[in-house]
Amino acid sequence: MPAIVDIEKCTACETCVDVCPAAAITMEDGKAKVDVDLCVDCETCVDECPSEAISME
Repeated sequence: MPAIVDIEKCTACETCVDVCPAAAITMEDGKAKVDVDLCVDCETCVDECPSEAISME
């Protein structure tokens, strides 16, 4: 179950990009985007997102 981003909550802080051990998160149009093929389901981004914009699918 890869992580998903609620783009309404995403503030483009890029914390998730910095903490993702699989480099599965990039910024697209000012919002975080998860590459489901790279995501390793570790939930690090979920734990670190200050706006609670990321959850597991």
